[in-house]
Amino acid sequence: MNPRGNPAPLAEARRRHSLDKRARVLTVLATLEKQGKPLTFAAVARAARVSTWLTYAPGVREHIEAAQLRQAHSTPASAMASPPSALSLRTELETARQEIKDLRDERDRLQAALRHQLGHQLDVLHASDAATRADELTTLNQDLTRQLQEASSENAICRARITTLEEDLTAARTSLRRMIRDENLR
Repeated sequence: MNPRGNPAPLAEARRRHSLDKRARVLTVLATLEKQGKPLTFAAVARAARVSTWLTYAPGVREHIEAAQLRQAHSTPASAMASPPSALSLRTELETARQEIKDLRDERDRLQAALRHQLGHQLDVLHASDAATRADELTTLNQDLTRQLQEASSENAICRARITTLEEDLTAARTSLRRMIRDENLR
C-alpha cells in the first residue's frame, strides 16, 4: 500500500499489468495459431494464464476472432467436424472452476486491501478533527464536573436547611400543642 494514500501509482501499476496481460494473450494467440491448435477463448486464456473475460474484452476479442476465421479457412472441413471429447470438456470445466475460485479469492483480497486503505485515509483525514473534538470534550467534561460539585454543595446546604426547618417546625408544633393544652385546662 502507498503510505501517503496517493492512488495514482496504484492505477499506473494496474494499467501496466493490464497491458502486459493483453500483450501476453496476443503472443500466445500467435503461437497457438502457428502450432495449428484449436483457437477458443478459453484455450487462449488458459495458455496465457489470464481470465477468460479478458479474451472477450475489446481489443483482444477481435484478434482471437480473426485468428479463428483464418484457422477455419485453412482447416479442412473434416477436421472441424469432430466434437470435443468428454475428457476435454471435463478438463475445461475444471479449469474454469479453478479460475473462478482464483478470481473470487483475488476479489476478496482486493476488497480487503481497499477497505484497509480507505480506513487509513479516513483516519488520516479525521485525525485533526479527532484532536479538536477530544479537546472540546475535555473542556465540556471539566465544566460538567465543576457544575456537579457546585450542585452537590448546594444540595448539601439545602438538606441542612431542610433539617433545621423541620426541627423548627417540630418545636413550633410542640409549643403550639402545649399552648392549646394550657388554654383548654384554664
